[in-house]
Amino acid sequence: MSTKHPISLRTIKKARDYIQKSWGDLLRTHKQILQAMSDPKLPASHNERKILYISQSETLSSVKSQLKNCLTQSVFEQINIEVLPDNPDKIKWHGLLYLPQPYVVPGGRFNEMYGWDSYFIILGLIRDNLVDIAKGMVENALYQIEHYGKVLNSNRSYHLDRSQPPLISQMVLAIYRQTCDREWLAQAIKSIEKDHRFWNSAPHLIESIGMSRYCAQSNKPSLEVIHSEIDETGRDHYERIRAYFKTHHVQDYRISKYYDKKRDTLRPSFYMADRSARESGFDPSNKYGPFGGGTPSYASICLNSLLYQMEQDLAEIHQILGNQTSRNEWNECAIQRSIAVNRYCWDEDLGYYFDYDADRKIMRPYIFATTFYPLWAGIASQDRAQQVIRNLVALEAPGGLLASTYVTGNQWDAPFGWAPFHYFAVKALKRYGYHAEAERLSYKFINLVNHEFEQHGSIFEKYDVSSESSEVKANIKFGYQSNEIGFGWTNAVYLELLDFLESD
Repeated sequence: MSTKHPISLRTIKKARDYIQKSWGDLLRTHKQILQAMSDPKLPASHNERKILYISQSETLSSVKSQLKNCLTQSVFEQINIEVLPDNPDKIKWHGLLYLPQPYVVPGGRFNEMYGWDSYFIILGLIRDNLVDIAKGMVENALYQIEHYGKVLNSNRSYHLDRSQPPLISQMVLAIYRQTCDREWLAQAIKSIEKDHRFWNSAPHLIESIGMSRYCAQSNKPSLEVIHSEIDETGRDHYERIRAYFKTHHVQDYRISKYYDKKRDTLRPSFYMADRSARESGFDPSNKYGPFGGGTPSYASICLNSLLYQMEQDLAEIHQILGNQTSRNEWNECAIQRSIAVNRYCWDEDLGYYFDYDADRKIMRPYIFATTFYPLWAGIASQDRAQQVIRNLVALEAPGGLLASTYVTGNQWDAPFGWAPFHYFAVKALKRYGYHAEAERLSYKFINLVNHEFEQHGSIFEKYDVSSESSEVKANIKFGYQSNEIGFGWTNAVYLELLDFLESD
């Protein structure tokens, strides 16, 4: 346990008040449509057009009527409501994607509803008795599945090509446990099953091993990267990667597949891999090779653990609804996935769960915090869980859990730590009876958040857990170097870990 910043009840009270206020500050309703449309990641030419896109399956007149009823005429006239084209690549001017319910954004440069961020935010809202807002966010996620084909990376038109780590079933069950509304649950299950099909069909399914991968549907540069992931010399993320490829030898994949050295250009296959890494949430990291370049080749341990949990959740929901046959079918799906995870992703010698490179038919022994996901989901045997937890020391730092054991200049590697990893790891430790370790990790992260809150009056997106600081810019060489404040998922995990400590 860190003794550098002993826990302070006074600071906890102030942080709780800050979080409670933050939910309102980060809330976006239709009345705040102009605020929601503002996107600091894009150039002014896109923001000035104020485009709200709706899906082709939505009713234009209905959306217009809904907005007219809550906006002044002058504000309504500033908005351009357009139907999405068949092919998202045809979009020239990007904008906000319509959602029917209010939602809470993460904060800072992230002024839209995100996929996996929303799961943690929903847990935080429930903790603060804001169940109606939490339910609305889940309904937005279900709406995205029906109208945009998946739970989106975010509700911006440039994110139509990809999703994020699948947590929709956990979101739905979190709301059901508050409302016990079986009719609502019966409607939601149809969309959950549709999202499951998204992850278990081409291009996400690796059929030969019965596991899934992150795989975005575009091979063009990400617009937000070009315009907002700029370093102090004016180079964007892709320019920095080109410079790296030009001067470094890469062993993790065949670099010529992604980089044309003669022309000094990144190939379309790299942009697809980059977008796939962003679908994983880890943007960027060397988890799937430098800058996520190998992402589409990997059966991801985190993705398949989440899908196992989705299958378990679907079995539970069918049980609640009295559908015994469907319950048994989903239980069998989960069993088959757990067998595959333990076959392809468990390293007996090292005692970690790793990602599996389906192209090369080998595991990538990259020590990463996602090794705890199979424990969170209950896939690991007690013996394997014990081995993983014995290795906790490699990832544990004074301020909490490291993303990985490697310093690469990427924000999803050392020395950085993130709220979601603390959530999954603490839940994993508790599940297998390691309460002392769970308590220690919770204390470390809460102490760090408290200390930086005392210093800056804010809660941050990420932390340097090695030096116990929110000052991260100097050590981030790729991606965006800022540390956003708000911050949705840190707020929520802070409350979750506090509840664990206070109730233990």
